Amino acid sequence: MAGPDYGALGATLKSVRILQSLSLIAIIGMTANFISMIVSDSQTPPSVLVGTLSVTCIAVIYCVITFILFLDNILPFLITTIIDSLLLIALVVVAVTVGEPLSYLNCQAIGSTDDMGSAYDFTVSLGDSIDQNGGQINYSTWVSMTKPTCLETKAIWGLSIALW
Repeated sequence: MAGPDYGALGATLKSVRILQSLSLIAIIGMTANFISMIVSDSQTPPSVLVGTLSVTCIAVIYCVITFILFLDNILPFLITTIIDSLLLIALVVVAVTVGEPLSYLNCQAIGSTDDMGSAYDFTVSLGDSIDQNGGQINYSTWVSMTKPTCLETKAIWGLSIALW
């Protein structure tokens, strides 16, 4: 992994982009899993999850492109700083909207899962949390239904905060 030699700042950029990509890919995986489970139950996923997935997909593509441009020594730093700032704003919005119902939620108090696993608990909580007006899922109620859902959603929230 050669690339230009910008000293400590160059090494920092490389390591930070790699860590950002790993965090974003983890967020994409967890969010896509939730959306997949919701869609498999023929429901509409909450806009919070769809927005999170959209922003993180764009951000991971951007991280990969800027990393490649940096290695080829053709990365325009001023434009990159501006786009990084815009992505920071988008990730702050994701962290705030995902974390809004989670900030005071204690996942340990929800209860542990049984032997059926989190997929079964998720499906049961999904059926319980559907808003009767239009078949939309109430995000605030849904995240507090099962312990695995709560913990995974808090992981998404924590990784979004870590990306600041």
